[in-house]
Amino acid sequence: MYIKVLTVSALNNYIKKVMDNDYILNNVRVKGEISNFKIHNSGHIYFSLKDEFGKINGVMFRTQVENLKFIPENGMDVEVTGRVSLYLKEGSYQLYCDKMEQIGIGDLYVAFLNLKEKLEKEGLFDESRKKPIPLYPRRIGVITSPTGAAIRDIINVSKRRNKNCNILIYPSLVQGKEASKEIIKGIEYLNSIEDIDTIIIARGGGSIEELWSFNDEELAYAVYNSKKPIISGVGHETDFTIIDFVSDRRAPTPSAAAEIAVPSLVEVEERIGVLRSLLQNNIYNTINNKSNTLERLKNRLRLISPINEIVNSYNYIDNLKNRLSHHMKLNLELKKEQLSKNYALLAAYNPLNILNKGYSIIQDKEDNVISSIEVLKKQEKLKILLKDGKIEAKVTFEGE
Repeated sequence: MYIKVLTVSALNNYIKKVMDNDYILNNVRVKGEISNFKIHNSGHIYFSLKDEFGKINGVMFRTQVENLKFIPENGMDVEVTGRVSLYLKEGSYQLYCDKMEQIGIGDLYVAFLNLKEKLEKEGLFDESRKKPIPLYPRRIGVITSPTGAAIRDIINVSKRRNKNCNILIYPSLVQGKEASKEIIKGIEYLNSIEDIDTIIIARGGGSIEELWSFNDEELAYAVYNSKKPIISGVGHETDFTIIDFVSDRRAPTPSAAAEIAVPSLVEVEERIGVLRSLLQNNIYNTINNKSNTLERLKNRLRLISPINEIVNSYNYIDNLKNRLSHHMKLNLELKKEQLSKNYALLAAYNPLNILNKGYSIIQDKEDNVISSIEVLKKQEKLKILLKDGKIEAKVTFEGE
């Protein structure tokens, strides 16, 4: 039997025709839990439907999305009506949804919410106990898969931001039953290294099942009890795990975690330049202000200097001396003039001056002036004062 050789696209087209002509595949109702839910900017939604044993990718176009009465979310149980067909470009089949009805919340999502509520009540999410992320870390520890895209993103971002960045990678599983235990060991190991300042736990995006190891309760306590600050960079921006709430800082992606942990060398240098300029300006302004203050104090000291006071005192003393000398001279002239007047007056009234005219003064022996004859009669001896001397005389009366 001859079998024709087909191209890939021809094979895909054949399979698509077979599926599109199958009645059951064109009229299916499928029940499952939503995961990997995404809304495209075109308005279409992309998701996976899963149960305990399998998973199928699905898409709902914008015209059908507009008829939804609820907003689909990861972990939600839904029933979907539509058709199954092949996506030619990828060679994969998917569910094209026309209708979607909400049934409930998936078991994994319920377990996630229950653990989240428990740990929140215990205070593991409190902002007050979260440790600050060092601005200038000496060394950064990264717990992730050594072969995944997350570590490449972290290394690329770190080297771009700071070529001197020192990173220590702790290789670990990031999916599966043993992943949480390995991550816990990584936290313990990195906490034992003194120069590790920040720890990043990272992995790329995935479904709730693929990220389930990051919802482990023991891992949550390990993150909470870490002495060093931990940044969680798990999944994509819309993915949330338990350690996102417990960690000291949640990053939407591994690349964003590196942005948070590693300081930009350019920004640091720019900051140093700004601080240098501020410091120089402050130093200049301080010196200038101090110089102006010193000059003002010198001028003030010059005005209130003791030397100025002494000089002014000298001037004051000289003024006092001049005033005193003037007053003394004036007073002396007045006294001289008064003395001359008194001398002239005294001379005019001096009884001795009368002797120059030929008169004499009769005195008793005690030099008392005798001014009456009655007193003279009582005297035996007299003194007669003339202009050129004094003589003694004896008193005699006529008839004796």
